[in-house]
Amino acid sequence: MDVYGKHIRLQGRLIRIARLDAEKYESLENPEAMLEGLRNSGTRIDLFTFLQELTESSPTYAYPFEWDNLAVLRVSTFDTWWTKQVDAKTRNMVRKADKKGLQVREVQFSEALIHGIWEIYNECPVRQGKRFSHFGKDLETVHAEEFTYLDRSIFIGAYLGEKLIGFIKLLCDERRTRAGLLNIVSLIQHRDKAPTNALVAHAVRSCAERGIPYLVYSNFSYGKKQRDTLSDFKRNNGFQRIDLPRYYVPLTPIGSAAYRLGLHKKLSDYFPEPVLVTLRELRNTWYNRKFRSITEAS
Repeated sequence: MDVYGKHIRLQGRLIRIARLDAEKYESLENPEAMLEGLRNSGTRIDLFTFLQELTESSPTYAYPFEWDNLAVLRVSTFDTWWTKQVDAKTRNMVRKADKKGLQVREVQFSEALIHGIWEIYNECPVRQGKRFSHFGKDLETVHAEEFTYLDRSIFIGAYLGEKLIGFIKLLCDERRTRAGLLNIVSLIQHRDKAPTNALVAHAVRSCAERGIPYLVYSNFSYGKKQRDTLSDFKRNNGFQRIDLPRYYVPLTPIGSAAYRLGLHKKLSDYFPEPVLVTLRELRNTWYNRKFRSITEAS
């Protein structure tokens, strides 16, 4: 649903929670107007949640809130990032991609790009120890997903010859004050060529050339999981953790009760980290066994 020009995602059946569809990549400048629009939308919404503006880390609204975080890179020039914000290891990985023959460039939205993305998505059903949500999607679905926010998107492709082996979809906010790595995926079979490092480097260059001061790479950490290979990758590429208030505004009595009882949280939020580590290990083992034949074939 759209409210005042913003795409709203609605989740849940018993407790219906609304948020900006691209909440990590765009800001909400007028919460009161949005709340009025949601109340008058004709759709039952129990809770509305939103993140505070990236540049304001202290709470500025009187709504109930909990702390959330983003992985943020402050962009000035590419040279500054290259010489001051990343270490020698990261620079070597970017150089490695060049030595392996990778060509990284901005590309136009096209059927050829969509077909390449579809092939990347369907390479392997498991990534980073969990089921890959894009695996198994058909070309029509991939086209529809990548077509979203097309007027504010920048596509960057990593090519080995004519073959797309990795891509980024950068989503800019309406004021061009930030860009977010909405998608960043590479073929696992070509990870020895460091395509993801090369893609991030080009994303920094694209932002610097357009004068976009912030590059956002989703969350820096998730829940109680404070450090893993992904957060290390973000840190190595110059991203820093920025803590921001996440507001929760009840719009119905059900929403008020749900927030007081903590029913807006994920089940995993109630488990201690050692238990979650064990559960993740069991999940990894399960997926590796379940999809072993597909993974080996790819």
